[in-house]
Amino acid sequence: MSTITIPRPAADEYDPYYAKYVSLVPDGDLIKMLVAQIDETSKMLNAVAESKAGLRYAPGKWSIKEVVGHLSDTERIFSYRALRIGRGDTTPLPGFEQDDYVKGTNFDARLLTDLVNEFRAVRQATITLLKSFNEDELRRRGVASEKSISVRALAYNIAGHELHHLEILRTRYGLTG
Repeated sequence: MSTITIPRPAADEYDPYYAKYVSLVPDGDLIKMLVAQIDETSKMLNAVAESKAGLRYAPGKWSIKEVVGHLSDTERIFSYRALRIGRGDTTPLPGFEQDDYVKGTNFDARLLTDLVNEFRAVRQATITLLKSFNEDELRRRGVASEKSISVRALAYNIAGHELHHLEILRTRYGLTG
């Protein structure tokens, strides 16, 4: 398995919409960061009492459980895109509506610990996939949501998307860690 470094993507490797995620990722070893995020995020979420996990910071907003489910769903989608593009599949990939995905399941009926364990498993699979890519595969570009994107941009989106939602969990839900 490769131990390649995943360079920061250039701005032309992703839709400007994703700049908000890519910009959150600090410089350094992305794989090490993704590994560290597993424990940091799990620690924060495992400190939440099950009785508080259905909390919404405002009417119509997602619960803590729904945020965790959304993190797993989105990471799966971004990883699937990376797999397809990294393997040279040039088929345009469809977009997805995050709110429909959350409405399409009942994350609130599940235990938060189960959702956290699912997130951990999804992240481990993502890390294994990303480690398998070589430099050429990381630079490959495909089309997702009608926009060009590279494999390495997807990797940075995964890390930045989690950082984005962790900040929301801290500032709007009052979680610590």
